[in-house]
Amino acid sequence: MTTFLVATASVHTTAAACDYLGDRVTDDDTVIVVSVADDDTDERDAGDATNVARTRLVEPAVETLVREGRPSETVQALVAERGIDEVVIGARRGDPEAAPGLGGTAADLLVSLDVPVVVVPQS
Repeated sequence: MTTFLVATASVHTTAAACDYLGDRVTDDDTVIVVSVADDDTDERDAGDATNVARTRLVEPAVETLVREGRPSETVQALVAERGIDEVVIGARRGDPEAAPGLGGTAADLLVSLDVPVVVVPQS
């Protein structure tokens, strides 16, 4: 049994994460999707980003969370609290038009977590 944490800030990131997880998750796994509403994210957009997972991943059941704060700190706390086995994130805030490269949250999580961090491409 694997516990996946999808950290998302947009529907685009959530869709890419669901595509990645589609062939990997089993009924015994747990998927938690979190969107963190910070100063640059509208709470409604955060809710929309998490809701995409409920329609894209039917099994296993998906738990969705919307939190406030700094995204990197929130993800790190959830990894510690929930015993997360793998984190799935987008390279940038989910904007398909963004310049290539890693955003600050992705870069921070890659160097700060001691669990695998998968960066999914945006399509």
